[in-house]
Amino acid sequence: MDQEKNQAILQELSRLYPDAKAALHFQNPYQMLVATVLSAQCTDVKVNKVTPALFAAYPDPAHLAAAEPEDIEPYIQSCGIYHNKARNLVLAAREIVKQYGGEVPNDFEALQRLPGVGRKTANVVMANAFGADAIAVDTHVFRVSNRLGLAHADDVLKTELQLQEAIPKNQWSTAHHWLIYHGRQVCASRKPACERCTLRPLCDYARAQDAPEEAAQ
Repeated sequence: MDQEKNQAILQELSRLYPDAKAALHFQNPYQMLVATVLSAQCTDVKVNKVTPALFAAYPDPAHLAAAEPEDIEPYIQSCGIYHNKARNLVLAAREIVKQYGGEVPNDFEALQRLPGVGRKTANVVMANAFGADAIAVDTHVFRVSNRLGLAHADDVLKTELQLQEAIPKNQWSTAHHWLIYHGRQVCASRKPACERCTLRPLCDYARAQDAPEEAAQ
């Protein structure tokens, strides 16, 4: 693993996105957890539109635990797969009330045991709500990190583990946001803007794209 190259990539990402932070709006771990669950297969922009009314009606896990999924559905219908999300949110809230005294647990393994909370969501909550060092691998992080060469993996878990090796631990959470910003603004899924990407000289994907052209010359 080329740590010198990895460090150069991270330095450029930090220069490009010095103010990178979570796009989801939240004020406490409960709100971060709910918003992250809602963000599955949905844009952060849409989630931020529905959460103010949802949090006004259900301000904490105790209020949400007392609800039924069909009570939640009208608030989150625009977020997609809302039947499953409503059910998981209510069940998770009940578990939080029953097992953790109504407080979202500050523990990665405990978070993963909550209904509807997978590894990515647990990492997002740990990093953003509790300030822990964590790398959540969403579609942007998976795509950009493997294109750049920070990871060389064919699944999310392997990518996360390789990123933990490639990136200093105290930069895990920040690098997560850098990679998301770069994926949204430059390194799009279908048509990455390689021609204006300042990371191009360091990028494995760009090098592979350039190789056929160089061979033809």
